[in-house]
Amino acid sequence: MGRVVLVTGVAREFASRFARALIAEPDVDRVVGVDVQPPRGDMSGVQFVRADIRNPVIAKVIAKEQVDTVVHMSVVATSAGAGGRGSVKELNVIGTMQLLAACQRAPSVEHLVVKSSTTVYGASSRDPAMFTEEMAPKKLPRSGFAKDAYEVEGYVRGFARRREDVTVTMLRAANTIGPRVDSPMAQYFRLPMIPTVLGFDARMQFLHETDMLAVLRHATLARVHGTFNVAGEGVLMLSQAVRRLGRPALPMPGFTLGTVGSLMRQAGLPGLAAEQLDFLTFGRGVDTRRSREVLGFSPAYSTAAAFEDFCRSQTRGLVAPSRIVVDGLTATAGRGASPAPIATPSGDSRG
Repeated sequence: MGRVVLVTGVAREFASRFARALIAEPDVDRVVGVDVQPPRGDMSGVQFVRADIRNPVIAKVIAKEQVDTVVHMSVVATSAGAGGRGSVKELNVIGTMQLLAACQRAPSVEHLVVKSSTTVYGASSRDPAMFTEEMAPKKLPRSGFAKDAYEVEGYVRGFARRREDVTVTMLRAANTIGPRVDSPMAQYFRLPMIPTVLGFDARMQFLHETDMLAVLRHATLARVHGTFNVAGEGVLMLSQAVRRLGRPALPMPGFTLGTVGSLMRQAGLPGLAAEQLDFLTFGRGVDTRRSREVLGFSPAYSTAAAFEDFCRSQTRGLVAPSRIVVDGLTATAGRGASPAPIATPSGDSRG
């Protein structure tokens, strides 16, 4: 008998893509996808169960289906399809608490995989050059998705202590980016003019969407216990990212940018949350050595190559991403500049 895997949040495209890919694995017998809404499109063999993880009924689903592996993908950063911020908070925190309580009571559960985020480290002027998994944030998150993720990880660690027989894999992923990603960071880079914090140039790491799917698959099948930072190799400065997009930057003081972000959110437009503003000010770097050496996973795309692929998918930039030349020389083609070579998944030829 193969594994029976339960995937939460399958109404969202990314989780549904993962569930569909997982059913093709020879070691997986069944994949059960749960959410309050049915996923769009054909789930290709994935068994969908309409269930709310905020409700104790999720325990009945796990028991009935004899689930041995749970992949928790319902900790979300945006309110799309989940109501307002209050509903998102309830889904992230209360939903996780109910799911963990159900897993704790289910003797069949042997493995728990949690999709977390490097957002838990926060972003401040006192941060180290690179966060390792043992480090705590220098500034505790006070609101938003960052606080949700931080609380969720605390509950997961408590579950791991209570159920020492269960393998718990926590993946702290850098900002996931790619042609099909619709995250707050992707929305930010899709703006026609990129607002930045005056006087700061944040360090950034990205994880390509295919690498995010790959590490979830690897973690689900490998069953390695622990917490792991996952990000593409290298870092990219915000100024470099904006130039490679070929869009103009709009530097402004941090307090002004925060006010503009609040007004945009009130108007129903993609706006910058407090944690995003901190990130765009100070940036963040994480050490991925443990992911490579213990988990056994290395992303195919570097940070720069992942962002390059995102750039190629954008059609509204002022300059085609493939024509952005070496940073520091010029940011526009058509002014006597030569096209830059396209990055490959393993790296970036432009440095």
